Amino acid sequence: MGKENRTIVTVFILLGFSDYPHLQLLISVTVFLIFLISVLGNFMFLMLVCADPHLQKPMYFFLSNLAFLDIYNTSDTLSTLLRSLLTGNMFISFSVCMTQFYFFVSLTAIELLLLTAMAYDRYVAICNPLHYVLIMNRRVCILAVSACWMLGFVVTIPQTIIMSQFSFCRSNKINHFFCDPAALMKLHCSDVLNLEILILIEGMFLAVIPSGLTVTSYVYIVSSILKMHSAKGRHKAFSTCSSHLIVVILFYGTIICLYMRPSSMYSPKQDKLFSLLYTALIPMLNPIIYSLRNKEVKQSLIKLIGTNYRMSIS
Repeated sequence: MGKENRTIVTVFILLGFSDYPHLQLLISVTVFLIFLISVLGNFMFLMLVCADPHLQKPMYFFLSNLAFLDIYNTSDTLSTLLRSLLTGNMFISFSVCMTQFYFFVSLTAIELLLLTAMAYDRYVAICNPLHYVLIMNRRVCILAVSACWMLGFVVTIPQTIIMSQFSFCRSNKINHFFCDPAALMKLHCSDVLNLEILILIEGMFLAVIPSGLTVTSYVYIVSSILKMHSAKGRHKAFSTCSSHLIVVILFYGTIICLYMRPSSMYSPKQDKLFSLLYTALIPMLNPIIYSLRNKEVKQSLIKLIGTNYRMSIS
């Protein structure tokens, strides 16, 4: 197709869940409640970590970054969906769409890297407990987290630049509730070879290597736990990493369902549901999982509630 026949898109239309007109009110209320619980839950977790000296440990430092990441990610995607559901305005400008695309892929990359760093932290705690404080010192933790955020934001810039230079000539209607990469790819009429090569390279660096390191860490963790003679010791060791393992399974499970399915299995309706699970439900569940399965967090929460109650009646 010649360049003169291409239409320059300046605005997109997010179709969202418009194919369920009779469920708009229910979807709006549900999404708003999930958004509210997610933001408040993660914010409360951040407050607990900052307020309680007993939670000033490497594991909670990583978890506080995950909580901040979940707030950021939820706000980036669900705010657009809530606006369209509440106001009926489904338009999003090209520049805002590309910005949302950049932050979505960047935050996903950061979470992949952060979960890998957290897996290594659990590996050291279980397999090398005597040297844990020495290995996972404050400087190492700050460098690890800084590297996750920096790499996530930097390596996704080329992908965003290439995507922003595409010609979207097929349609300006995105069959999604935000500027999802897969949904945008279906609208372009440009040569995607460079982007596909770039995605393959980034996939190796941001998905294959981190997931391989995470799996390797847990192979050693499980092996060490099974070698323990005490049942109480095995239970305690497993409880320290079970929350992270649940979060890893949920995260990788949704990512695989979203972006690693055969094209013949692609369904826009399923894709939106899986995206809603990733962008809304998992960020809401993360602080609940870590709070309910962690004795220190529960004690800190009870202590905070008790302190506030005493202050309110005094």
